[in-house]
Amino acid sequence: MSKPLETVTAPAPATSIPAGYEKRLMITAGRASRELGAKIADRLGLALTDAGLKTFSDGEVYCRYAESIRGADLFIVQSVCGSQREGLTVNDALMELLLMVHAAKHASAHRVIAVTPWYGYSRQDKKSAPREPISARLVAELLEVAGIDRLVTMDLHAGQLQGFFSKTVDHMTAMPILTQFVEDRLGDEELAILAPDAGRVKLVRNFARKVGAPYALMEKERPAQGVAEIGRVIGDVKDKTAVIVDDIIATGGTLNAAAQTVLDEGATKVYAVATHGLFSGNAYEILSEGPLSGIVVTDTIPLHEGAPDIIRQLTCADILEDSIRRIFTDDSVSEIFAGENQLF
Repeated sequence: MSKPLETVTAPAPATSIPAGYEKRLMITAGRASRELGAKIADRLGLALTDAGLKTFSDGEVYCRYAESIRGADLFIVQSVCGSQREGLTVNDALMELLLMVHAAKHASAHRVIAVTPWYGYSRQDKKSAPREPISARLVAELLEVAGIDRLVTMDLHAGQLQGFFSKTVDHMTAMPILTQFVEDRLGDEELAILAPDAGRVKLVRNFARKVGAPYALMEKERPAQGVAEIGRVIGDVKDKTAVIVDDIIATGGTLNAAAQTVLDEGATKVYAVATHGLFSGNAYEILSEGPLSGIVVTDTIPLHEGAPDIIRQLTCADILEDSIRRIFTDDSVSEIFAGENQLF
């Protein structure tokens, strides 16, 4: 006589997250942005995760995270810029960022977010002559192949750079920091806000509206790569304190020429504000000997030694900290800027 078949009851599926489970937020920084990364982590109440970065004697870069990052949202703070203090070139910083992203991806991080305040190669965003690469797009492709889930950056040189990515790009701006500084330090003076070229008119118009001042435009032509010629000022700057607003200060030669042109048009003093202070080549010497009364930049790029007294650096850590917290909690990022972070 056959036995009746036994009924096997499958275990009930888990329907809840285990008690005590929490989504993890972790911050790490490359060697080009260690100070900025530390400021952001401190504001979030976290310690920087050690990425174990080092350079071998042949120049190759190595990365190994010192602790488990499995399941975490890992934010990697690294501007694509050189660092005199760390002995890094722009290309070292880029390769370091790619390796940090790739290592995090294969260490099973839940999301890998590159926080790249200064997006290196951003000025090579189109073909200006035959047989040139579109280097900014290549960097975007490299970051995506390495494994980023999204990019956080600040004041891109051109809006189309966002279109080079298939992943989400969160575009931050330092304009609230810079407008507040101008209001606090120069608000009692009669101001004129200047766009260095036609491409910055929308940005400067918004800047001028924030500080309650008129704006003007400078004519600029580029006869060759890295060379700019300043024409004339379109607008009234006579007997006013002029503030030139730009995204990048590089060698300083064009900025000095622009400042002198504004003074020749009747301005009493000229200041410059920008998000990214590259100060490449002998920029410090050029700017210290020029006509500018003051220069204000943020710490998206670390200042190398020997900066003249006219240069002041403000931190963008508060904006980036708020952005990171909102991304981690899936909250709105654009609310930080009331939707005005799209400047193009």
